[in-house]
Amino acid sequence: MSILVNKETKVVVQGITGREGQFHTRQMIAFGTQVVAGVTPGKAGQEVEGVPVFDTVAEAVSATGANVSVIFVPAAFAPDACLEAADAGVELAVLLTEGIPINDMVGVVHHIRHNTNTRLLGGNCPGLITPGECKVGIIPGNIVTPGPVGMIARSGTLAYEIVSSLTRNGLGQTTVVGIGGDPVPGTRFIDVLPLFEADPATKVIVMIGEIGGTDEEDAAEFIQTMKKPVVAFISGRTAPPGKRMGHAGAIVSGGKGTAKAKVEALTAAGVPVPESSRDIAALVQERLS
Repeated sequence: MSILVNKETKVVVQGITGREGQFHTRQMIAFGTQVVAGVTPGKAGQEVEGVPVFDTVAEAVSATGANVSVIFVPAAFAPDACLEAADAGVELAVLLTEGIPINDMVGVVHHIRHNTNTRLLGGNCPGLITPGECKVGIIPGNIVTPGPVGMIARSGTLAYEIVSSLTRNGLGQTTVVGIGGDPVPGTRFIDVLPLFEADPATKVIVMIGEIGGTDEEDAAEFIQTMKKPVVAFISGRTAPPGKRMGHAGAIVSGGKGTAKAKVEALTAAGVPVPESSRDIAALVQERLS
């Protein structure tokens, strides 16, 4: 089992004829993902790695049955690309683009969440991957392996590091979900936790958070209602207040969003939060024993 994507998933790549779109399309296909269509306005009729290109997402969905979109579109055009994917009726739109203005994302996230049946993942996220079945985005396929651990992460590169550690320790994954580090995400921790809770193959959940915002505190409140164990890690413990660290959303301001507050909330919910990511594999193993 898995969440959100599996071997039946059919992917349409928005921006497939660009450099990043072409490269990662090849990577997704090599992993075994069903990439059935691409979209670049004005380039219908072309092919990329044998994948037909359409002018619109609606045309691609109608012709191929694509149900998941992955968006490799520059920041200036990414908001419209998200809305186009949602209006075409895909179940999941994965937005990798970074640098999208916050005001633009506020409108996009609100519209998609309240007026469509599409789930938006991102922006500024690495996508998601179900080992042995489907990869949507840029998470390296060679670090994952099938197993009982579900992961949700704000930081892509930190997720790669921890997934790799889990794999080296014989702890495979059901699905790894990168929700991104922007201030206005389409999907939050509390949106993904219930999916892992309901997935019979997921036995332990790893949650990778960071400074900024209150998503981790909100997740801690929900975790208290869950039956499955959660192990967490919070990055940015030494970040000075008022200084943005990496992600646009990783900033402590007004006394909110501190690592201390997040660790305290998760600890109170019974979630172990080690100071080093190197300790996560051992904590996961304990909860599987």
